[in-house]
Order: sequence, then structure tokens, then C-alpha cells
Amino acid sequence: MKKYFSPTQVFTFLTIIVFCSACNGQIKKEVPREKASESTLSASVHPKLIKTIGNPRYGNVQCSLQDKAGNLWFGTTQNGLYRYDGKSFTQFLVADGLSSNDISSLLEDKDDNIWIGTKAGLCLYDGKTFTKIQIPLPKNLPPNKNPYYNDSHRVTSMMQAKSGKLWFVTIDGVYVYDGKTFTLFIIDEGANGFLTSNDKVEQIFEDKAGNIWFGGRTNEGVYRYDGKSVTNLKLTELFQNGPMPKAHSWGWPQVQDKNGNIWFSNWGGAYRYDGKSFTSFSEKDGMPGEVTRIVEDRKGNLWFGGADGLSRYDGKTFTRFTTKDGLANPWVWSILEDKTGNLWVGTRETGLYLFDGETFITYSEYKPKPATE
Repeated sequence: MKKYFSPTQVFTFLTIIVFCSACNGQIKKEVPREKASESTLSASVHPKLIKTIGNPRYGNVQCSLQDKAGNLWFGTTQNGLYRYDGKSFTQFLVADGLSSNDISSLLEDKDDNIWIGTKAGLCLYDGKTFTKIQIPLPKNLPPNKNPYYNDSHRVTSMMQAKSGKLWFVTIDGVYVYDGKTFTLFIIDEGANGFLTSNDKVEQIFEDKAGNIWFGGRTNEGVYRYDGKSVTNLKLTELFQNGPMPKAHSWGWPQVQDKNGNIWFSNWGGAYRYDGKSFTSFSEKDGMPGEVTRIVEDRKGNLWFGGADGLSRYDGKTFTRFTTKDGLANPWVWSILEDKTGNLWVGTRETGLYLFDGETFITYSEYKPKPATE
């Protein structure tokens, strides 16, 4: 006997089929959409530092810092200063009040002011405006003979000492600022080998004991100032690789690690000073060539940036990171660990990369300004 369904039963059955099909359709469409959105966001949807000036092959992200408010600052050698607030980059140029678009050093002082060391001298940012700061130069200052910076009043390094005083390393000498007056830091030319009152220092650093260290490419070894006198410490020669290798025995003071060792760098590698003697490290040990920057992260790893990429040192072994790991330009000039533990790496060609512990993500791009008619 044939079984027939009533109109009401048929309607109910069709309604269930349509409802289930609709639900299944929504699930199939929504899941891939969410996955695609997450993938796109993690892969490429983030702001970038845009280079607008100069040849794309030249210029560096030379220096960096994170201020107390959490903003990241990046100084470049052609494109001025960039501030990153986590959402977007803001570029500042001479037109905005900078002394120069060529920036060498950055410092935030205890009053939250940001000092910008440029090719044309000092600049101060108070959170609202940029002010050019003129360091009064003595009339009898010896002429600048530094072959690296002989066309400028460049400020190569800055720091605020434990005393609260600010130290500025410039091509016109080393100056100490007490909040009111700039004083030239003069060492007798015949004492301890500190050759002249200017153009011999490029980097400065204060250790935990309050000693101040100086170093530069036109000096032999490094210099330590204990508050009374300067002592010259000699370094063993390290060789730079290349078609015409040259021995280097100068050092840039960089960082004091968690064990109290002080690290210096030069074109041949790096030195570790334990308070008694120096131990040298070069490319054969896993160091990048021509080391420019050394930082220690919160885990106690040391990071070395240079001509051939980035090296991480855990106290036992070195791990190298180069182009194959995502550093499109492996010539590193600046390294910064932010408050979240990410590493920001600045390179030649005004390159900026974020290293999250696994991947290098490009945060820079070249977009030249259109030519004006």
C-alpha cells in the first residue's frame, strides 16, 4: 500500500532541509573567511617605515630607542626620524624642525625629552616641538682631522650618566651638560695617550661601577675614565676580511652584560673585558664581519650586528641569521629589544625588520616622492 504524506508533513520536512543546508553553508563559508583574515593580517597587514628620499640602495636605519611611553624611534642617515606608536609611522624631517635628515644617535633623558644627534648638531624634542641646541665651541679648538666626519658637526653618541649629567660625543669634542652649561671634556694631550680634545672619540658608555668608556676608529685601544683620570687599555689586533685585510685595534664600547663583562666592537669582530683581560671574537667564532652594534636581551642573550647579518650568543654558541632567514639586507646598524621582547633590526638601504623569535618581518619600504614639474 502506498504511503502518502500530508501537505503539513511535506512543508515541515522541506523546512528542516533548507534550515540544515543554510547552517551548513554558513559554517563552510565563515571558517575559511576567518582563517584567510588571520593569515593575511599576520603575513602583510602592518604599517611600514617608508623611505622617500635618496637612492634605494643607500642610507641606514642607524639608531633606535623605545621611549617611556612605548613609542619606538628610528633615526636614519637620509630620511630623518621616524616614530612608531604601534599603529603607524610618523616621519620627521628638517621641515619639521630637525637640524638635519642625517641622524646618528638618539637618547631619552630622565625628564622624557628626546635628544637627536645629527650631522648638523643637537636637536631636542619635548613631546611637541623640535628645538635646535647649539653647543658653544671653544675658540682654540683644534681643527677637525677625523677622516670619517670632516664635513659636519655630527653627534655620534650620547648618554645620561648616573650623576644625571648628559654626555655628548661630537666631532667637535666630548661635552658634559649639567642642564645649564656645556663643558668641554678636556684631557691633557700628553696624559695616557688621549691624543686631542676633539675628533678622537665616537662612542661612549658608562658601566655599572660608574666608569665611563670611550672609543673611536682613530685611537688605539679604548679609554676608561674613573672620574679622576683616563686610562688607555690596549686591544689585540683583529683582521677585517676582504681583498685587502687590515688589522684593527680600536674599539667601540657597547654594553655590559649580566655577568659584568664589558663588550667592545670593531671592524674585525668583538672583545669581551672581564675587568682584567680582553678576549677577542671574530668571524671564525660565529661573529658577523665588521661588528657595529651589540645588545643584550632580557634572557641574557647577546646580539651582534654587522656586515654579514646578525649573531646571537647564548654564552656558549653563536647562531647566525642572514638573508636566508629573512634579512633582505644583512648589513646591520641598529638593534633594539622592545618591551614585549621583540627585536627590531635596522640595516642598510634603510631597512627595518621585526624578529619575533622565529621570523624576520619586513617593516620598511621604498616609495620615492614623485618628481615635481
